[in-house]
Amino acid sequence: MNHGSASRAGVDAAADNLGRVEQRVVAAASAAGRHREDLTLIAVSKTRPPGDVLALARLGVRDFGESRWQELAPKIDAVLALDAGPDGVAPGLRWHFLGRLQRNKARAVAAAIGTVHSLDRAELCAPLSRGAAAADRILDAFVQVTLDGDPTRGGVAPEDLPALADAVAAAPALRLVGLMAVAPLGAPARPAFARLRRLSERLRVDHPEAWSISAGMSGDLEDAVAEGATHLRVGTALFGSRA
Repeated sequence: MNHGSASRAGVDAAADNLGRVEQRVVAAASAAGRHREDLTLIAVSKTRPPGDVLALARLGVRDFGESRWQELAPKIDAVLALDAGPDGVAPGLRWHFLGRLQRNKARAVAAAIGTVHSLDRAELCAPLSRGAAAADRILDAFVQVTLDGDPTRGGVAPEDLPALADAVAAAPALRLVGLMAVAPLGAPARPAFARLRRLSERLRVDHPEAWSISAGMSGDLEDAVAEGATHLRVGTALFGSRA
């Protein structure tokens, strides 16, 4: 992993990218009759060096997402090391886990971060809750629901969602905050996000606190905002295409 700080050119590119994404988010919120401050922008920093994370953090981004525990753990440490000092922003960053969870990594993930977006089976509840409790924290948990039935992309089937939501809500150190989904490949995103919104509305009948929706990426964030997304997971539009 490259532990160096971002170059001046890299910082300038980060500022330009962030400005363009912010314009899109503000426009999407306005078109949907919503407020920008009700939306959380998560910078998906997978495969990106710590210096790139720090460049966005110094521009005001506070939420960062990773998909692999093997990358997340050393990156958190590296960003903190790069930004040591009384004026550093790294200690105030909020880290989100977005990828498929392995049961044997769940406890460690829960001890290191504040939010998991990909809880999709009941067997994860106990180790996540134990990890959060050991770190003396409550872990915010989104239940990931599949919108296309593709088992390789994760997510609980909609018909199994109520039982899983109940299990998450019952776990002592977990807080059920809402639903997460990824738009199906090769299909329009808006109908899928509309379905997610309906699932969220049904979930809130039994779990009114679970009102958040994690949806939308670089290519479809406008559709997600239009259908009620509260958390946007944006990588390429912020960091540029991966090499």
